[in-house]
Amino acid sequence: MAAESLKVAAEESKVCESCFVETQGQIGIEDALSPTQIQAADVVILTNDIGIKNEERFKGKPVLRVHAGDLINKSPIIIEKLAQKLA
Repeated sequence: MAAESLKVAAEESKVCESCFVETQGQIGIEDALSPTQIQAADVVILTNDIGIKNEERFKGKPVLRVHAGDLINKSPIIIEKLAQKLA
C-alpha cells in the first residue's frame, strides 16, 4: 500500500518526471531498482519499518526515512516537501 500511495502521489503532483518504487517484504524484493535508476534518482525514500536489503546501493544519494504508514497517509505532503527542498 505504501508503494502504491507513493506512485499515485508522485504522478498527481507533476513534480516528478519519474518515480520508481522497489518493494521489500516477506516475499523478498519486487521491482528491484536498476543501477541506472538509482544513479538518476534525486532522492531515495526508505521505510524504517523493516531492514532494507542491499541498502549500500544508495550510498551517496540523499535518503529520506519514513514509516510506511506515513507513506500511505501523507505521500502527497512528502512529495511536495521533497520537491521544495530539491528545487
